[in-house]
Amino acid sequence: MDSLGALPIFIQAAETRSFTAAGQQLGLSASAVGKAIARLEGRLGVRLFHRSTRTITLTQEGHLFLARCRRILGEVAAAEQELADTHATPSGRLRVSLPMVGMLLMPAVNAFIRTYPEIEPDLDFTDRLVDVIGEGFDVVLRTGDAADSRLMTRVVGTFHHRLVASPIYLERHGTPIEPADLVHHVCLRHRYPTTGKLEAWPLRQDRPAGAIEPPATVIASALEPLISMAEAGLGIVSLPDFVLHEHLRTGHLVPVLSDHTAHSGVFRLLWPSSPYLPPKLRVFIEFMTANLFPSK
Repeated sequence: MDSLGALPIFIQAAETRSFTAAGQQLGLSASAVGKAIARLEGRLGVRLFHRSTRTITLTQEGHLFLARCRRILGEVAAAEQELADTHATPSGRLRVSLPMVGMLLMPAVNAFIRTYPEIEPDLDFTDRLVDVIGEGFDVVLRTGDAADSRLMTRVVGTFHHRLVASPIYLERHGTPIEPADLVHHVCLRHRYPTTGKLEAWPLRQDRPAGAIEPPATVIASALEPLISMAEAGLGIVSLPDFVLHEHLRTGHLVPVLSDHTAHSGVFRLLWPSSPYLPPKLRVFIEFMTANLFPSK
């Protein structure tokens, strides 16, 4: 414990390069600072400073020790803050980036807002790859893998894409039996608004003659209009299953080509790596993990 108490004195002396200046910052005399450093060097068995009549400079061992000391005191400060936060009410602005399909996940977000009224969500809806740290986001919800080592991550759910249509449409136009039949059907396609590319349909590509590309009879840059058109009997659409539970339960939409589709993905939360989580971020991660996807 004596060694731990000497660490702030050592750090201050290293940063100011002066026992006198360090003492003024800490409310100690220059003599007290010098003695504390001497006792620390004695315990360690190494010299931490080169001393002259006018200045002090770190030795090579001192530089190594300084980096470690900063990490140690940073961990202590984080532990103290984390304990203090356990008694604090989660509150404050929470910047969250959600994909464009985030509107279809809003029931969980709405429930979170009702549960934690002291938290002020700032929701950004975009499909572009945001810079979580550079743009100042507290947390991001995205599909796919996490590639940034500066970020922590937690998987909050898995999903599959399914082809669906309304019974009315299938009664009028017939039910496709294999992917090649789609060329004779009205296909409702989703275009990514940020790239302008059509979202691929999750068809098993096992035809020797080449891959099937469904026609883009109707195109929309958001999923909600495509769902509405499919329910109105206007065509076949590819949708993630987490938006389909109620539509399939009521029979407003039914699966098509289930034996010929194969695609799965994950939703994950990503946030900047830190020794501790602020209460507002901790409860958001826990709540979304538990509530984002309804039970199947």
